[in-house]
Amino acid sequence: MEFLQNFINYIINNGNQIISLSIEHIRLTAIAVVIAVTLGVPMGIIISYYKKASKPIIGIANLVQAIPSMALLGLSIPLLGIGVLPAVTMVVLYSLLPIIKNTYTGILNINADTLEAAKAIGLTKMQVLTKVRLPLALPVIMAGVRVSAVTAVGLMTMAGYIGAGGLGFLIFSGISTTNNFQILAGAIPACILALLVDYIFGLIEELVTPIALQDSSNKSKDKLKKSRQNKKVILAITVVLIAGLFITNGIKNNMNKSDRQIIVAGKDYTEQYIMTHMMSELIEENTDIQVVRKVNLGGTQVCFSAINNDEIDIYLDYTGTIYGDTLSYPPNSDMDEVYNTIKKDLKELKGIDALRQLGFNNTYAMAVKQETAEKYNLKTISDLAKVAGELTLGASLEFINREDGLIGLEKMYNLEFGKEVGLNGANKYLAIANGETDVIDAFGTDGLLRKYDLVVLEDDRHFFPPYYAVPLVREDIAMEYPEIIPLLEKLADILDDDTMIGLNYQVDELQRDPKDVAHQFLIEQGLVD
Repeated sequence: MEFLQNFINYIINNGNQIISLSIEHIRLTAIAVVIAVTLGVPMGIIISYYKKASKPIIGIANLVQAIPSMALLGLSIPLLGIGVLPAVTMVVLYSLLPIIKNTYTGILNINADTLEAAKAIGLTKMQVLTKVRLPLALPVIMAGVRVSAVTAVGLMTMAGYIGAGGLGFLIFSGISTTNNFQILAGAIPACILALLVDYIFGLIEELVTPIALQDSSNKSKDKLKKSRQNKKVILAITVVLIAGLFITNGIKNNMNKSDRQIIVAGKDYTEQYIMTHMMSELIEENTDIQVVRKVNLGGTQVCFSAINNDEIDIYLDYTGTIYGDTLSYPPNSDMDEVYNTIKKDLKELKGIDALRQLGFNNTYAMAVKQETAEKYNLKTISDLAKVAGELTLGASLEFINREDGLIGLEKMYNLEFGKEVGLNGANKYLAIANGETDVIDAFGTDGLLRKYDLVVLEDDRHFFPPYYAVPLVREDIAMEYPEIIPLLEKLADILDDDTMIGLNYQVDELQRDPKDVAHQFLIEQGLVD
């Protein structure tokens, strides 16, 4: 009962956000389904007439369906960037197969005698298609559209990963911060929307099915007529509501649009949520610049690709990540050399300004539970190397595959774990807390380290490079809005490791909204009113 009460309180406190994201989700799904139908139905018609094309087209659609959604999304980002376009494109590609297949099957399975009779009365091929084939195939076609539409609602949650919005934002944010209320606040409306979409398309399916093909034995003509009329009214209301969402969204965007506007973005974990809001509010409250916030954009590759392609203007990254992962230099523990190198290279090669680095070092760390440290007498990573073969590592996929992560760590310390499990975000902490793993990779300022009372092992051979936070700003934005530079660099004087751990802890353990945590901190520091 306490969990239910807390969940209800969360819904009440965050109702506006949930409604806003639900509307965004409906809008994105509607766009994807309309495009999928527009493409899929003609393709199904074409291959029903040109059967040689059916196998390759359906084969390609099957192949796309077999590609994991995250992989397809990842492949689309370098080509299409972030935001609505790649999200809608991914959902359209996944939605095509049922529509193409059902259109093809529905048209081919028309009774031969019916087609012969149509030809006998002098109908042309086009007339046979529009007056006979399509009307009789519509129920089958709509069944395919119905499946695609319901699937699209679930798939569109992936949009939250690349800044397109929708209910996926709540789900991914909740997973990152171990906030079950937030996960449910995104998942439950998505489930309800899927059921509503299934119901609406079920009505359409019934309406396009000829009365002669319906089971109407238990209904009088008047009842059947009234039933169909009611369904038409429901569909008309639905169309008006969806059209209203598009119109109001367009009006809202035009009203909110400003000539002085920048986009501040962040990655997909607690610290980045807080810092994205902190940088945004600092700019908004001290200038006349309007800030668009894109929180939860995914990992380094997504964010750096976005700023490099002028899709975002500012985001917070880390010196070691830029040095090793983005610029491909070998691991280096010299803080000044790393910072000076990234500042110079980003400016010259990418047209990006690296501002003054902030005071907290979010470096990689290896962490274990208190009882594991006591059992194996673990204080350093060198101690860990002696017993690693008996232990299971739960680490982020990025850490496992990076030279400045597990690959280089294994070489430096000559360690090899008994088992390695790829786990992203807060799932690493849940796994070690449940005893499913023994060791995890962590970030030095993770609030979850304090929440789960983990022991951070000393990097006694100084393998991990410095990961000091540094705001990255597009060079043209820095020139157009020079006033934002000193504002953002003020954060260097007020943030350190302990402060950042405390801020992260408020979100991860106390379940506070990152936006509220950032706002309160700025007030306490006298940077905003």
